[in-house]
Amino acid sequence: MSAPHTPELGHSLGDSGRVYPDAVRPPDGAPNVVVIVLDDLGFGQLGCFGSDIETPVIDGLAADGLRYNRFHVTALCSPTRASLFTGRNHHAVGMGFLVDVPLAFPGYNGRIPPSAAPLPRLLRDAGYNTMAVGKWHLVPRGERSPAGPYARWPLGYGFERYYGFLQGDTNHWAPNLVEDNHYIDAPRTPEEGYHLTEDLADVAVRMVVDQQRAAPGKPFFLYFALGAMHAPHQVHADWITHYAGRFDQGWDEWRKEVFRRQLDSGVVPDGTVLTERPSWVSGWDDLDAGARAMHARAMEVYAGFLSHTDAQIGRVLAALDRIGQRDNTVVMLLSDNGASAEGGRHGTTNEHRFSAQLPETVEGNLAHLEDWGGPRSYNHYSWGWAWAGNTPFRLWKRYAWLGGTRTPLIVRWPERIRDGDGVRDQFCHAVDLMPTILETCGLEPPQVVDGITQQSVDGASFAATFTDPEAAAARDTQYFEMLGSRSIVSGSWKATTDHVSQGVLDEEQLMEGSRDFATDHWALFDLATDFSESTDVSAAHPDVVDRLAERWLIEAGRNNVMPMSEGLVNRLGAIIFPDYPPGNRAVFTQDGEVVCDETVPLLFGGFELSVSAYVPAEPAGVLVALGDWNGGYAMYVVDGRLRFTFAPAGDPVDVIAPESLPEGQHRLSVSFAPTPGGGGEFHLGCDGERIASARMEGAIPLALQHGGTRLRIGKDVGLPVSDAYSPPFPWTGTIEEVVVETPGPAAGTGGLPSVRDVEVSLHAD
Repeated sequence: MSAPHTPELGHSLGDSGRVYPDAVRPPDGAPNVVVIVLDDLGFGQLGCFGSDIETPVIDGLAADGLRYNRFHVTALCSPTRASLFTGRNHHAVGMGFLVDVPLAFPGYNGRIPPSAAPLPRLLRDAGYNTMAVGKWHLVPRGERSPAGPYARWPLGYGFERYYGFLQGDTNHWAPNLVEDNHYIDAPRTPEEGYHLTEDLADVAVRMVVDQQRAAPGKPFFLYFALGAMHAPHQVHADWITHYAGRFDQGWDEWRKEVFRRQLDSGVVPDGTVLTERPSWVSGWDDLDAGARAMHARAMEVYAGFLSHTDAQIGRVLAALDRIGQRDNTVVMLLSDNGASAEGGRHGTTNEHRFSAQLPETVEGNLAHLEDWGGPRSYNHYSWGWAWAGNTPFRLWKRYAWLGGTRTPLIVRWPERIRDGDGVRDQFCHAVDLMPTILETCGLEPPQVVDGITQQSVDGASFAATFTDPEAAAARDTQYFEMLGSRSIVSGSWKATTDHVSQGVLDEEQLMEGSRDFATDHWALFDLATDFSESTDVSAAHPDVVDRLAERWLIEAGRNNVMPMSEGLVNRLGAIIFPDYPPGNRAVFTQDGEVVCDETVPLLFGGFELSVSAYVPAEPAGVLVALGDWNGGYAMYVVDGRLRFTFAPAGDPVDVIAPESLPEGQHRLSVSFAPTPGGGGEFHLGCDGERIASARMEGAIPLALQHGGTRLRIGKDVGLPVSDAYSPPFPWTGTIEEVVVETPGPAAGTGGLPSVRDVEVSLHAD
């Protein structure tokens, strides 16, 4: 490369040469790109994929575009998003599991390497404006505080604007929001009608309209990744009541109805077999009346949530129409994995109950039935509805069966796609999205970025299928692995390890995880004639099974899949701790705005939380609060009396001082002392003197620090931890400092707590 020309500069403008910077512009006619990612949405849950849930906007996208019925993902959200952005297999870019649990193995460290520059960076460098709105879930645990590092936040990956939440899920009434590289509070309160999905749509519209006003015709990339349909399923009540009674027939019959519509619409080919219900999922007719009412209500909430989400997507698409950008915008809509069964056998009003080791019961859920979907819940439907949502497949999220790895994909591009309402059956995968988008934009994946040679792209563009329904699939081989569940597609064959984790039946084993993978049986399916993966033909084709099992091992070696684990807690022996951990003691002042939960010591083995504060003559207000009534704790003063509420999962323990606090400077404290065999005692204190006590049964869960919340000092925001106060409820005195101190991890665990003291959120994905 030749050196840049240096002009001759004179004393004045008239005798000085000029050199203008080269403008970076996309190729002529390059389209806008909008990628809409839904979360935990099953193959059969959209209207255009067979459901009777009302999704008119998404159905309209399909009517004007294409439905892909053999689109695949990784079976979990962080891995799918990494594959979407990089065009590489998830293990190959360090995202073999949830980014919340980064491990010291190449395939699981949660850090996309510089050798896989992500799509927004490539489009930005090519002259696009890049905007991300919604769920991110690509920042490793320990890097989500205001200290960063910010390299793996959205702006670090090439987006110029960001608004959303970093974790795997958040409360839709009171989310943990981030704008660009800083935390913010929601613009309205739940009482004022706030809902996250509506807010995200507002911001997405504003970003796109502002961008086109400032640079008319300049192409943009909008990544619109919603918290829906991941739990908690939360939506305004009128959306729920719209579906009252609609699911009283139950999941068995509803699934059959979905399947009939799938066949009639052609999104599922003739001859497909509807797979049987797993033995551990109850038949609807085997449930009593109370259980049926509970499950029907949970699905009404989910359906209302989905229809509400569809309406918000409609607002964003309508904005494209208003500014004249409809025809030259490629819209892709997909789900990151199949429907989620993490609500378990009964579903749950609060998914934090799992990490709090509080089993769900039908009776308990019925007692809170009217709370489902509202601010008092953090709800999730049962695995019966997840199974039905993945019609016609047999399993769900986290498994390498098609119910976990095959999800809807819709593509609309009016300038190029002419045969609207078409169905494409070519094999494609999340890794193929990046090369497809680059091709539609007239770009090639670069060989070098920032002086770093890029690793080979695993995906291939399927853009040819936009205009040619008979185009050959760009690839026909793809491996899958998630939590030890494995499969591989090669041509028309698919081999799948048929072991289903006993964690489906025994969640404790899923947490601890031990398994001899060598004993798994590889089932074999001919997808050319068996769309739903229903009939194992391995006995008739042992040579094909051997070949595919060997090919899987080759792909696993090439992509850093090993080591595998079925469990979650046993992974913590290799967890990557942050560079600046809080250790066992942290001190906070009231200055500043954010105390991220990841900077608060984990509550291993007991704790003491103390507040040095000036108590006025009539004290009231929140001293410190983390989380809300769905999972959190708070020290506060009501009617002059010091109180502490510990709400691990909606079952609060209250410690209340019998007398008013004396005026003056005091050290106010709460401690928890565990007792052998579980449980322990909370003690309130003032200046070292114990003033009240209360007992809690069971181990302290870490769900209070699962991500998605912040520690507040001197006030609360959003939803309260206790009904005894309403946010913000500011402290009427002053606060000097807050100290959180723990004795540290349990001895003999390699620097880690014992298994029974550990919570690893199954629901942060």
